[in-house]
Amino acid sequence: MATRKEVAELAGVSEATVSRVLNGVGPIKESTRARVREAAEKLGYQLNAVAASFARGKSGNIGVVLPHVPKVHLFSTFYFSEILSGIGEAVRESGQGLLLLYRDPGEAYDYASLFATQRVDACLVLGASYQPREMESIVRMAELGLPFCVVDQRYDDPRIPSVCADHVTGSYLATKHLLDAGRRRIGFLNGSARYSNSADRAQGYRKAMEEAGAPADPDLIYEGNYSRTSGFEAASAVRRDLERLDALVCANDRMAIGLIQGLREQGCRMPEALPVVGYDDSDAASLFDPPLTTVEVPFYEMGKLAAERLLEGRKSEEGLRPFRETLSTRLIVRKSSLI
Repeated sequence: MATRKEVAELAGVSEATVSRVLNGVGPIKESTRARVREAAEKLGYQLNAVAASFARGKSGNIGVVLPHVPKVHLFSTFYFSEILSGIGEAVRESGQGLLLLYRDPGEAYDYASLFATQRVDACLVLGASYQPREMESIVRMAELGLPFCVVDQRYDDPRIPSVCADHVTGSYLATKHLLDAGRRRIGFLNGSARYSNSADRAQGYRKAMEEAGAPADPDLIYEGNYSRTSGFEAASAVRRDLERLDALVCANDRMAIGLIQGLREQGCRMPEALPVVGYDDSDAASLFDPPLTTVEVPFYEMGKLAAERLLEGRKSEEGLRPFRETLSTRLIVRKSSLI
């Protein structure tokens, strides 16, 4: 196996220059960089990946920080599993490692220490919210110029990079589908207001209702927490309002499934009693009875794109610049909304 000294001799440079070129450290003339790489390739010199990470002061890991929610199996939920699968694929293709970390929702998290101790080279934040202490931690990363990205959560601060889906349009399409079918008294079961995607779904719903000349009735707007259980529990309130409702839009499929199950237990024949539209197009949506009309969200693509943008920023001489990406959503019509 060739040595660094042999590469240096063939390229006509010092060993230190070979190290800087192959480790990507410091400014190097393009002609010198090309000479060194050509010599390394000719001699079959392979850089030790672990040694390279230490030389660059890098860990070789992309960190993913998730909320720790007791009794909730995050990896079995469609939302997190799809986003993580996309992230994992991008990281795998890059040859980097993936480090999963947990934080307590609503609490401050010391992201800066992850970088200071070289545990991660870049960071992806999932399940972030508008809660003040969470926001402060994320803003602090932006202030320090750390390479990170928030997935499926928007902040007004232009320094915070994010990759989201167009939930305003998605919810608008779901509501308009019911309006086009002649429904006017349409209710809405949303998730917690602490998330930007909840606000976006609510905005799309209200926009469609206002355009149809049927402004949303505040008494027909319900709140869950994106779990099937919260949808099931909301069924009692929806059952009481059933005579005032023509249809209902749910902010995710899990709540829609829980709601339908709850209404059935209370003697409602579904979807005849109430057409329902879900959101996410999870695996369960097409398997449920009745199959759910829902909104397809590209969670896998969101995760993959977020990781790719971070990895591209690490390779750039200019570093990572703040970015905001929004991916399209689309309506999938099935039997739960058709009667």
